[in-house]
Amino acid sequence: MSIDQFFHNASIVMTVVSLITFVGILLWVYVLKNKRDYERDANMLFDENDLEAQQNLRKHHG
Repeated sequence: MSIDQFFHNASIVMTVVSLITFVGILLWVYVLKNKRDYERDANMLFDENDLEAQQNLRKHHG
């Protein structure tokens, strides 16, 4: 096997591995991840702000 054939085969293998990785990430993000997880993560900032506001309210109003 010549070096050119080796690099050609390695290129094919890396293309297939990259495609499988890409499809795997898409499946993980769009199929296996629960919508509830996305909603929880999206509202995390607002929950922290609400908690902070409640603590400030208690601090100033007894």
